[in-house]
Amino acid sequence: MDSLIPFTTSGSLMDCVDRKMLVVLRDGRKLHGVLRSYDQFANLVLEDTIERVYYGNVFAENRHGLFLIRGENVVLLGEIDLDQEDEIPLRQVDYTLVEPHHKREVDTKKVREEVKAQALFEQKGFCKEGGEGDGY
Repeated sequence: MDSLIPFTTSGSLMDCVDRKMLVVLRDGRKLHGVLRSYDQFANLVLEDTIERVYYGNVFAENRHGLFLIRGENVVLLGEIDLDQEDEIPLRQVDYTLVEPHHKREVDTKKVREEVKAQALFEQKGFCKEGGEGDGY
């Protein structure tokens, strides 16, 4: 009977090992790589990791190789369907062409998030992320 209960912990990652995965991080980065290992905190080890950056109808890739991801930074983890991976309707370009646009978008988002956090702090009393007591 216990074998019918679905995993609700990092043990559910067991079937994902040695498969190509997409990981979206809290800072918005999108990483593609082969999941090689994980632990009870959902810290992940990705091999052959590529960071994909999107802008308009194009994308670029930046190779990172072996990548260790702290579990608390993972927003989304999903398996990539290898049969459909090459059928995306976007055109791949060199990373140096997309990088300035991507950095501008990241900076704009950072400013917008700071303004939102300040407004929530002043008007509703929410504490800012990364504030006192948030360090490890």
